[in-house]
Amino acid sequence: MATFLRGILILWLALAVYVVSVCRGDVGDIVTQDFFNGILSGADGSCAGKNFYTYDDFINAASAFSGFGTTGTSDDNKRELAAFFANVAHETGSLCYIEEIDKSNSFCDSTNTQYPCVTGKQYYGRGPLQLTWNYNYGPAGNYLGFDGLNNPEIVAQDDSISWKTAVWFWMLDSNCHSAITSGQGFGATIKAINSGECNGGSADAVTDRVNYYNNYCSQFGVDPGSNVSC
Repeated sequence: MATFLRGILILWLALAVYVVSVCRGDVGDIVTQDFFNGILSGADGSCAGKNFYTYDDFINAASAFSGFGTTGTSDDNKRELAAFFANVAHETGSLCYIEEIDKSNSFCDSTNTQYPCVTGKQYYGRGPLQLTWNYNYGPAGNYLGFDGLNNPEIVAQDDSISWKTAVWFWMLDSNCHSAITSGQGFGATIKAINSGECNGGSADAVTDRVNYYNNYCSQFGVDPGSNVSC
């Protein structure tokens, strides 16, 4: 009898885990190929990103980071993914740009001795969230397995790495993930990515991000929540 009851308990627990998983869903259940293509369609045919950024590489990057778009309630998941892509759409012009347009600034912080700049290398924005500065390229490379200081160019050459740098920054190098899952709101992600835009620094840029966010929340069928600006 004890063995029978133990078997029933294990079966019940397995079913409960399955139900929770189904209710919560995966990133791909929210960010569908059609949603991704909808963003990409906003990029002109001549855009470099049009033939660089792919849905499959995004999904692979998402699955490489536990908790991304899967933490909390279904609404939390939808808000986080809407927030992520709102910032991506703003930073890349709807997935048009792979790297910074103005390359005159090398974005080298010479005071950072942990991740020193390599002569001749530039650490301007690259990828979906425009990874910038040597002190971000260095640790991103260490975590993801590429030489961020000696070969920052790879972020604009390898789409898989490119998406992973964006999710890495979101999850581990900023408070973007926790900002959404803890209820701080979309505005906190803007501050984490480019605080200079907040408090009147660039009202147009903030408005652009917020408009994307509200649009994507609408597509996902979720209320944007509070504190959407900064």
